Amino acid sequence: MPSPPACHHALGGVTSKRRLAMKLHDLRPAKGSKKKRTRVGRGIAAGKGKTAGRGTKGQGARSGGGKGPYFEGGQLPLVRRLPFKRGFTNIFRIEYQEVNLDALQERFEDGAEVTPQVLADAGLIREANEPVVVLGRGELSKKLTVRAHRFSKRAREQIEAAGGTVKKLELKVTGARATVKKLRKADLAKLLSEDEG
Repeated sequence: MPSPPACHHALGGVTSKRRLAMKLHDLRPAKGSKKKRTRVGRGIAAGKGKTAGRGTKGQGARSGGGKGPYFEGGQLPLVRRLPFKRGFTNIFRIEYQEVNLDALQERFEDGAEVTPQVLADAGLIREANEPVVVLGRGELSKKLTVRAHRFSKRAREQIEAAGGTVKKLELKVTGARATVKKLRKADLAKLLSEDEG
């Protein structure tokens, strides 16, 4: 009598079709994805003994020897061949969200009140909590009450000429930027002298 197949169930002779669940110990890295590192200086038989792949004597054979990526054999390095970048990055710079008069003319009705929140809802700026500046591109014929943190000279003149009102919002700054922006030069110098004392 032939023996039952390997998948034949021990009890009742029923073939089990259930898949065996994978266990944690079955996990293996993909073949070829892991490679043992070469251990140098471990004898001639290893293939990287004695000089350990560094060659015989010279700068490259020494501990800490060799030149970095900057060195180009005495040739003027790339970073020195490029034009010198001047200036600096002002860490106290305030980024304003710009809105022009032509956008106000197109989006708002006569007599409307324009605030940063209204501008954000209309999709003219991204963030209602960030500073807003109104610039003078285009023409404005509608009477608007505009609230913003800054206005260009032409924008202010155009809004007021159309019968509207300009209301400047207080710029809320914090930390070191607040110290630099709000203190007068004399007060700032006094503060610095106190810190040094």
